[in-house]
Amino acid sequence: MGKKKKEERKIERLYFKEKNFYFLLAGILSIILGYITLAKGSITLSPILLVLGYLVLIPIGILIK
Repeated sequence: MGKKKKEERKIERLYFKEKNFYFLLAGILSIILGYITLAKGSITLSPILLVLGYLVLIPIGILIK
């Protein structure tokens, strides 16, 4: 009976590999550069970098296996 409870409590873990960290790092760098360019007054490059970081690179870094 104790063995069944252990099997039912299996928890799935997220295992990040090296390429996941590269995508997350690229996303963070893109976001930082986006805010820097926004502070300097760029109204074309900064939204592109922010969208790229928040909506493309960070989710890819989390979801890719």
